[in-house]
Amino acid sequence: MTRLQNYAMGEWVAGTGKAATLLHAVTGEPVAEASSGGLDFKGMAEYARRVGGPKLRALTFHQRAALLKAMAKHLMERKETFYALSAATGATRSDSWVDIEGGIGTFFAYSSRGRREFPNETYHVEGPAESLSKVGTFAGRHICVPLEGVAIQINAFNFPCWGMLEKLAPALLAGVPCIVKPATATSFLTESMFRAMIESGILPEGAIQLICGSAGDLLSHVTEQDAVAFTGSAATGRMLKEGKAVVEHSVRFNMEADSLNCSILGPDAAPGTEEFDLFIKEVVREMTTKAGQKCTAIRRTIVPAGMEGDVVKALRARLGKTTVGDPAVEGVRMGPLASRGQVKDVGAAAERIREAGELVFGGGDFDVVGADRERGAFFGPMLMVCDAPFARSEPHDIEAFGPVNTVMPYRTLDEAIELAKRGRGSLCGSLITADPEVARSVVLGVAPYHGRLLVLDRTSAKESTGHGSPLPNLVHGGPGRAGGGEEMGGARGVLHYMQRTAVQGSPSMLTAITREWSAGAATQTDAVHPFRKTFDELRIGDTLVTGTRTITLTDIEAFAELSGDRFYAHMDEEAARSNGVFTGRVAHGYFIVSAAAGLFVDPALGPVLANYGLERLRFTKPVYPGDTIQVRLTVKQKTAKDPREGEIPQGVVEWDVEVRNQDDEAVALYSILTLVRRT
Repeated sequence: MTRLQNYAMGEWVAGTGKAATLLHAVTGEPVAEASSGGLDFKGMAEYARRVGGPKLRALTFHQRAALLKAMAKHLMERKETFYALSAATGATRSDSWVDIEGGIGTFFAYSSRGRREFPNETYHVEGPAESLSKVGTFAGRHICVPLEGVAIQINAFNFPCWGMLEKLAPALLAGVPCIVKPATATSFLTESMFRAMIESGILPEGAIQLICGSAGDLLSHVTEQDAVAFTGSAATGRMLKEGKAVVEHSVRFNMEADSLNCSILGPDAAPGTEEFDLFIKEVVREMTTKAGQKCTAIRRTIVPAGMEGDVVKALRARLGKTTVGDPAVEGVRMGPLASRGQVKDVGAAAERIREAGELVFGGGDFDVVGADRERGAFFGPMLMVCDAPFARSEPHDIEAFGPVNTVMPYRTLDEAIELAKRGRGSLCGSLITADPEVARSVVLGVAPYHGRLLVLDRTSAKESTGHGSPLPNLVHGGPGRAGGGEEMGGARGVLHYMQRTAVQGSPSMLTAITREWSAGAATQTDAVHPFRKTFDELRIGDTLVTGTRTITLTDIEAFAELSGDRFYAHMDEEAARSNGVFTGRVAHGYFIVSAAAGLFVDPALGPVLANYGLERLRFTKPVYPGDTIQVRLTVKQKTAKDPREGEIPQGVVEWDVEVRNQDDEAVALYSILTLVRRT
């Protein structure tokens, strides 16, 4: 039998000693065996810190992002290999799509975000400079630098690909090496994809390692620079989180635990409405996708009192069309659970929930298409109704990690909110309603108990990704029972693996450290207009102080005619004075921005290729006819762009713009971005 291999300290290693036998979820036949016996877990952690960490930290965000994109392309080209193997986990093609292509999609998403939201530097400067003194000689900035440790990632059995990739993407983009520990039961699929990653040669040596089998004493060797991300049961998560080394070194521990997620049917979404039909479809989909083995699946279905009968009737009709069996057989819509052990655990939990209500669907014999029910890990959908959800705790406390759901009624929105809260913390919840007031009340009521909320109606239904689909640009996690953690969430997921440090000093010193000009820092000028300099010739702090321009009433009226903006404050002296803000007619703010450009732009063909954007514009003081403006233009930041085939080499230059009046008072503050040719 094939023994899965671990990837430790740059080598593939077969674990020694007794191995766990991994079974095909459909046939019950052995697929592989796994062991991590003989691995030097302490050595693996030190190898990641000593070899992988320095190599990743030497790369800029943009370079790391390029690696993620290259890896995503590499894996996508081999996706059919992963699909074929995924069938052994019991997943249908659509189940596997979420796991395989959804996982690869997180690499694409973080690659894009790394280029758009992070600098082409090895660190990240967060937020604006903070002035800490009256004169301006003392200021502060926040910088974020990669942790100098290892990210240990312990994943669940239900998503052997996505679970790995959604954790790897933000950690690698942050510059932190990773040790991946998948759940043993489905680790054969993880090992296959991981092997493809290593064979690609795309990532630096030491960037990733793999453990198939037990994690041994790995968490006994964590340090204050390490991070742990765990997905699985709350009980296991708590045990790991309370480990001696984790507590002693205050190790960052992100936990994403299974939760009793709910879906609420709004009182307006009565039978016959599009929203009612959407609700039924969503509940059944969440019960049957991955055979209900999703940490985000709907476990509690909360409906208006009086609609229970209609809801149950519709759910039974739809569940009755769900064909259970071998995912390889055409027409099968739900495969088996991941293992026979899961069948036993889910069945036991379902029986405990059943004590609180009435079984209205499933629970007995069911047909299995194309497979032997006794050899495979099959479990049919089960639906219960709890008529007294405030009197019984079982549906709110017990999770059957499979296709099991409980319907419960509410009389008022306050009751619906209270029932949702009784899950004591969920990864996600959903509300199906077309009433904005219902949506506002429920969302604000249940938000403290949820990591993500989907509000679904006919408008968003066609493009909605559904109740149970975490997305890389939104946080995945939740409070309380759900573990209290957050994964992904765009830049938030990257910053989890970085240390945020407040740096204090003079503006000039902060500029030198961050390579981003801070107000009050030294500047330099010369005879060459900055628009005549290439990207490489420009220096942080290069400054142009322009000539002046006196604003006239004729200017204001001409701009009003050209733009069509005839707001009374620009055109009516008496009305402008009467509003309590101005002392008379004022110039348009956007005219001041335009006039400022006229003062600092060099019109001739040169290295500046295009205006790329304008950010953080504030008008700080009105400009009246007769006022004189002047501009100070300073190079604030430079970001080299990755060259593309056929494109002129270029970079983005951010310029700090300050427009001042004849009294040396700022009237407009903003940044402009320009594309500038590189040498």
